[in-house]
Amino acid sequence: MTNFFNKLFIRYPVKTRRGLELIPGIVSWTLILSPVWGSFLIPYVVAYFILFFDVYWFYKSFSLVATSYIASKKIRNAEKEDWLKKAGKLRNFDKVYHVVIIPNYKEKVEKLRISLESLAQQTFPRKRIVVVMAMEKREKEAREKAGIILKEFREVFGAVEFAFHPDVEGEVKGKSSNEAFAGKFIYRKLIKKGFIDIDYATVSSVDADSVFDRQYFAYLSYNFLIDEKRYNKFWQSANVNYNNFWSVPAAIRVISFFGSLWRTGLLVQKDRLISNSTYSLSFNLLKNIGFWDTDVIPEDYRIFFKAFYRLAGQVWVEPLFLKTSMDAPLSNNYIGSLKNKYNQERRWSWGVSDDPLFIKWFLTVPNVPFMRKSFMLVNVLLDHLLWPVNWFIITVAAIIMPLVNPAFYRTTIGYNLPRLSGLILTSCLFAILAMIIIDFRNRPKDSKGLTARQFLFPLEFILLPIAGFFLSTLPALISHTQLMFGKRIEYKVTEKI
Repeated sequence: MTNFFNKLFIRYPVKTRRGLELIPGIVSWTLILSPVWGSFLIPYVVAYFILFFDVYWFYKSFSLVATSYIASKKIRNAEKEDWLKKAGKLRNFDKVYHVVIIPNYKEKVEKLRISLESLAQQTFPRKRIVVVMAMEKREKEAREKAGIILKEFREVFGAVEFAFHPDVEGEVKGKSSNEAFAGKFIYRKLIKKGFIDIDYATVSSVDADSVFDRQYFAYLSYNFLIDEKRYNKFWQSANVNYNNFWSVPAAIRVISFFGSLWRTGLLVQKDRLISNSTYSLSFNLLKNIGFWDTDVIPEDYRIFFKAFYRLAGQVWVEPLFLKTSMDAPLSNNYIGSLKNKYNQERRWSWGVSDDPLFIKWFLTVPNVPFMRKSFMLVNVLLDHLLWPVNWFIITVAAIIMPLVNPAFYRTTIGYNLPRLSGLILTSCLFAILAMIIIDFRNRPKDSKGLTARQFLFPLEFILLPIAGFFLSTLPALISHTQLMFGKRIEYKVTEKI
């Protein structure tokens, strides 16, 4: 079967790619508009689909409560361990090096300094941490920033290197191509020349605003050394938006709240956990798969699935039960912050552009365990395809059907649809309450001591329908539609002050 699909993709490369690129947009718009066209053609089917989706959303809500609670408890336990002491007892601990690649473009030195200082506070020996500032050559201030950073941190780490990524024809400007250049640069400079043993080196892809738990690299060292399959592993911590939680507009804070809990809960979901944002892997694995790709903007899912299919499904993501805190988008003014969040969601939702490639690999790469690759692909497709759909189904679908087709409203199911849907979704409020409690225990308290604002935080959830539409659903829908028409997006840096 893989040979058949392989021949098909080779014979019709453009048609097959465009055909797969049509799927997200078609699915999204079909489901979003189903309460309208379905009210006349298949009203009962659509009505029961809406109720089924509401139940599914009820399940997802309480599932998030359970997974985030379990993961949070594991994080609290892990924070109490002395990971340096445990790692130091292991054979070959003294050989372990951690390469930290920080792609950046137009970030201020002040912002980069915060991330570097979190690395400087690691319990792991700093002289075996190599920092690589992955800078863009086209940025005018890049070398000036490099000079400031080198002066401040050259004596802190084992090495502070700077890779100036040039614009290359055929490459897509963004994090992935920048990291690919930096990864190859440090491989030639330190690993190929024997300064670092590739068999005992990890490499971390780090966002410029990442603030690590002080035990992150000690914990990573321990897991790396005890794992017999270390060269087939990624490691992922809980990426949370806590750096400026109380500084961003309420609408952004509510969206960041759910994102932080979701990424925390993923740590206990086995194959649902895929490398995201800031993550680590063995340098051996990175070299074997040919580093990051240069034809893509969002790189995290791409590099995992690239490794997964290159190694015939023998690649896993292991959780690191610690929090890595990041910024939510924040600008100098309210509107600018909302715009930054919108652009960030556009970039994240553009990850749907990788789905055609994942489907192609699923169909054409032989000898990959069928059940595992199917489970992983289905979950990725569901997350991406339903991203712009969820809001419409749970917010307005049950109300639209009776309005569009009054005759259907006079039936039993038509009359009860809005009421049943409302009852199911109202029950989800108990899940949100539980999430607020879990999040309260995880996130930092208001540094200004404004306890009233912390107490009033639950009231901000009244903004969820509006914030969810404009800062999550709309950018995702535009991404799906843009992909459907064969257009690409331009990489935009998320401003974070």
